[in-house]
Amino acid sequence: MRLIVLFNLKPGVTVDDYENWAKAHDLPMVRSLPSVDDFQVYRTKGMFGSDAAAPYAYIEVIDVADMDGFDKDLAGAAVQANMAAFGGFADAPAVILTEALSLV
Repeated sequence: MRLIVLFNLKPGVTVDDYENWAKAHDLPMVRSLPSVDDFQVYRTKGMFGSDAAAPYAYIEVIDVADMDGFDKDLAGAAVQANMAAFGGFADAPAVILTEALSLV
């Protein structure tokens, strides 16, 4: 299962503040969870073929190996504290649950 998180920063939050926190805290925390295979954070650069800005400044991609385990991991105190800190940076994040299609 893959979770896609789309978000902009809250007013008053600087790019440096968020990205330094993500590098020092968010990436190591989420990557350490037993239920997570991979976690990446992307900064958007714009819209392909256009000069328009992307609707979201950041995209997180969390590859979850075990959703039941992920639910249990999310209940931990350290993860809850990390999620609260993330909430101080991210303005109304959209969390999208996906699954790969088997089209072959």
